[in-house]
Formats: sequence, C-alpha cells, structure tokens
Amino acid sequence: MGLTNMCQNMSELIESYRDVLPVCQTGMSTHAKERLMTQPGTETNPLRVAIVGAGPSGFYVAEHLLQQQDCVVEIDIFDRLPTPYGLVRGGVAPDHQKIKSVTKAYEKTALHPRVRFYGGVEFGTDLPLSLCRRLYHQVVYTTGAQTDRQMGIPGEDLQGSHPATAFVAWYNGHPDFRDLTFDFSHESAAVVGVGNVAVDVARILCRTTDELAKTDIADYALEALSESRIKEVYMLGRRGPAQAAFTNPELRELGELAGADVWVPPEEATLDELSQAALDASSDRATTRKVGMLNDYSKRDTADKERKLVLRFLVSPEELYGNEANRVTGMRLVHNELYATDDGALRPRATEVFEDLSVGLVFRSVGYQGVPLPDVPFDTRRYTIPNQKGRVLDPETSQPILGEYAAGWIKRGPSGVIGTNKPDALETVRCMLEDVQNGKVLTPDTPSPEGAEQRLREQQPLYVSFADWQQLDTIEVEQGKSLGRPRVKFTRVEDMLSALNKTPAS
Repeated sequence: MGLTNMCQNMSELIESYRDVLPVCQTGMSTHAKERLMTQPGTETNPLRVAIVGAGPSGFYVAEHLLQQQDCVVEIDIFDRLPTPYGLVRGGVAPDHQKIKSVTKAYEKTALHPRVRFYGGVEFGTDLPLSLCRRLYHQVVYTTGAQTDRQMGIPGEDLQGSHPATAFVAWYNGHPDFRDLTFDFSHESAAVVGVGNVAVDVARILCRTTDELAKTDIADYALEALSESRIKEVYMLGRRGPAQAAFTNPELRELGELAGADVWVPPEEATLDELSQAALDASSDRATTRKVGMLNDYSKRDTADKERKLVLRFLVSPEELYGNEANRVTGMRLVHNELYATDDGALRPRATEVFEDLSVGLVFRSVGYQGVPLPDVPFDTRRYTIPNQKGRVLDPETSQPILGEYAAGWIKRGPSGVIGTNKPDALETVRCMLEDVQNGKVLTPDTPSPEGAEQRLREQQPLYVSFADWQQLDTIEVEQGKSLGRPRVKFTRVEDMLSALNKTPAS
C-alpha cells in the first residue's frame, strides 16, 4: 500500500482501533479528532498537572499519571513544607521505620524527568489558584486531614489536654509543632481513642529511652520523654473490643514492649451478646484474632515492668476536670452499652454507671478532618472537598469545576492506611484522563516547566527543589549514623534553608 492510500485510510484505522488507543486519545468523535493536534497529552503539548500536597496521595496521583505511556504528562508537586512525603515523615511513628521505606517508591517518582518538586510553597499565598489556572491544565488537591476532631466535653481546653495530631507532629519534628510543650511529670496519662494513631501515641509514651534512642524521633522529644515520670497509660474506647479500629499488628506490638506491660480488664475483654453474635455471623478471622489477643492480655501478670498500659472498652469521657491552675487532674468516664441500629450497626449509648480516672495528661484521638484551601470549595459537615470520584464539585450547582480534582483524605475523609490512597488516587486519575479525552481542561497561558519555574521564583524565591531535599536528606542520615539512628531531623525551616545556603533577600 502506498503512502497516499495509507493516509486516506488513517481515519478508518483510528475508528476501528479506538478501543485499544491510549486513554488520552480513545473514543474520538469527529470534533475530538479535529481537536487532536491542540489537545494536551502529546510530546509537543504535554498535559501540565499541579499536585498540591506532597504526601502519599500526591505521589500516587503522579505515579498513575506517569504510567500513561501514550499520554505525555508533566507534573509539579507542591508542599507547604520544604520536605516531601507528608505524614510518612511527619505522622508515621519513629519506631516504625519499615513503614517509612515506602518513600523509596515516592523518590523514584520525584526523580522522573517530567516531575518537579517545589517545597516551601504555600497554596493560596505563594501559589494562588488563579496562578495555577494560568500554568496548568489540571490541579489536584491532596492535602490530607490536617487537624483533629474535638470530643465536645467540658474541660477539653484545660492545660494538659491535647490533640493527638499535635503530639504526633511534635515527636516527629514537624516545624509547626516543635515548640509545643507536654508535661510528663504526671504518673498517669489517657489516650482517648482506639485507632492506630491512638496506639502510636500510647506506645511512644510507654517506650523506654533506649528504644526511642534508636529511632528518628526529634531530639527535643527524645530528651523530654527520657525524663517522663509516667507509669500508667490508659487507652479508652467507646465501643467494645470487636469494634476497635486498631489493626492486629499494632495490637500485637503492644504486647512486646520492653518497658511496659499491657492489660485489659477481663470484664471489658469479654464480648457482649450482640458483638459475639455479629462476629459469629461474619466469621471475620481478623476480628476473631483481635478479640483473642485482647483476652490473652486480660490474663497477663502486670507486675514485672516499670510501666503499665491499660486498654479500656465501652467507656467515654464525659468531662475533664482540673485544679486551681487550670490543669487537668482527672476525667469522668461513663460506661456504655451497645445496641443495634435499624441497619444492624452496633452503636454505644451511655448507661448510668460512672467512674473517675485520675490522669494529668490527656490526648484525644477521636478522628481527623481536613481544612479549607483558599478559593477551593469545602464541605463543612464532612470536612472534605466536595467531589464526585475526585472531580471537585461546585457547591451551588453540584457540577464539576473545570480542571480541579482531589485525592486522599481531603477527598474521602480520614480512612484506611497509606496503601488505601493508591486505588483512591487511581479513581481520580481516571476521571482526569477522561476529561482530557473530552477536552475538559483548563487553558493555561504559560503551559511549560520553564514558565512555571519563572513565576514560582517570583512568588517564592526560597523554594526547595527535590535536589535540595536530597541534600537535606543526606545531612540528616549522616548526622544519625554516629548515634546509631536512622537520621537526625531538621525541625526548623530556617535551619533547612541555612543548610542549603538559601537566605531571604535583604
């Protein structure tokens, strides 16, 4: 067949094989074919994407986009902090180094030639949405759930009552939280909640200094916790053992602490009739193992170690009370019972049984919520960005806003583990590619890496590149080697910039 005939038959070939063409070019109508030469996603006109938030969800969005071999994508990842990886750096417990190894995959993504990282750039100020629309075809919000929910009880604001998020960020060296102080001079502390974050908090409070000294916990936190006088830590769950949100590996680890015994009151380790019936009907092996471990803990001798960790169930704080100095000295607990709702779910309700618990330090870990971004719709009831499968919705029309997307906890709420964000990101990316295919993208006037970099230098000249981060990473790791630690973290932004020889203009 000659070249002329091949060209004449090209339209028929495209139509015949459109089901196997790349995502960015499939299902083309006549109008779409006419738009093909200007549609983003080609070598000459790459799809320019901004990802706001450099945590797991942001990197999973980037990874999925880069896997579209026939849709050329250029990605800029932004974070308010100079350091990438979000909660993997600032949220994963320092004694869980294995979990942090997931950053190796994120690093591979960040080093891709079509990806750039801009740290120390704050969305809304350094990077207004109006500027994003001039630089990118699509914007993805992956900012997570940055704050905690309150218990809504009297005394919650007393000194010594803290959100777990603040404590976790503090011991992980987050620059925004490094200057907080926690009073470890008391003998008893309570953690309200029985999720994995609550377990992390309780475990860190119970670790010995020798155990913590082998981790990448912030230096100031290591020093403060080494002087802790805490002898007893309570974890408080409002429902029963079968409904506890912590995972089995986390629970098992509590039974292996070098300096703390774990114990459950036998009457609270025993399932109520409704929970037992539900477990029997479901044949849930994971929950069965969880309940079995808790029963084993209820039979343990707890006189051997310096500290004691007590797991409580079917209790809720009703009030925190304090002294003349406005400091927490204890809490009033109400005992709960479970009942079945119309849809079969088991919910707690208060009884007439109360008890007082003497504690001088309280951490609430009862859920997390997202915070609004400037000029971006926000659902104040769900504390997420309103969306449909990742497409950001206009709250007035409930229709997708052109070019804006969300992924991760800011999209669906704080649920799942790190890996849960990967399929969530894929759902969003599929919508993004479908919109590219249908020509539903922004029309930036400066759609190039060079143009974006120039504008960002004007907005924030002290931004941190991924090469800069690698330099900081090397310094942290080298500082840790002599101490037998994974790393010694920078915990001040100014120290990071100083190490990179970046100084504000005079």
